[in-house]
Amino acid sequence: MNTPPSTPAAPTAATLDPSRVRAITLDLDDTLWPIWPTIERAEAALAAWLLERAPATAAKWGDPVALREVRNQMHTLRPELANDMSALRRESIRLVLQREGDDPSLAEAAFEVFFAERQRVELFEDALPALEWLASRYPVVALSNGNADVHRIGLGQHFHASLSAHVFGVGKPDVRIFHAAAEAAGVPSEAVLHVGDDAHLDAVGALGAGMQVAWLNRGGHPWDHAPLQPHTTVPDLMALCRQLG
Repeated sequence: MNTPPSTPAAPTAATLDPSRVRAITLDLDDTLWPIWPTIERAEAALAAWLLERAPATAAKWGDPVALREVRNQMHTLRPELANDMSALRRESIRLVLQREGDDPSLAEAAFEVFFAERQRVELFEDALPALEWLASRYPVVALSNGNADVHRIGLGQHFHASLSAHVFGVGKPDVRIFHAAAEAAGVPSEAVLHVGDDAHLDAVGALGAGMQVAWLNRGGHPWDHAPLQPHTTVPDLMALCRQLG
């Protein structure tokens, strides 16, 4: 009798080991707060400012979608700014001011209007209590590809350090930024638990750096990176605290 071919075993899920965790690295956007409502408010504030001070630019580029497309084009026009979200936004504003004959020096003030509003975030309900719990037990290092400023937001007291792609020079999922965050926390990478919402940038990147990973999956999305597996998947940050506690 012929033996049917065996079916490959499914990859074994990694298991979180709380006893190994001596530090936390934590993503910001869409982990502690939803990013798109924040960006939309900031873009609206910028559009209002341009309408008052650079009407020619506002007439053509006041639509946030149009200005967002120019910002996206800056990745090609200024590739050296790829990891600096602030510079990409500032230079896209400068470009449209120049195109429409307005004063390009207004770009600095215009960007600050955007940036100030970008720091006015609305935290997820679980974010602050979880952050307070984590910070009372571990050094917590903010690790972001974006340009949120934890001090301007008002959360700086909960972070041991903050590391961003534009300061470090490379972003997630590059393992170097994860290793740098571990160093900032004062522990080896294998003693770090990285927490973030992006399956590729956060989870796959941190796994490559030798960290344990908690994938924050608020939306119930499928995991598409087998055979790699996060050490735990949680629907909110307090669920992670309960696992660590």
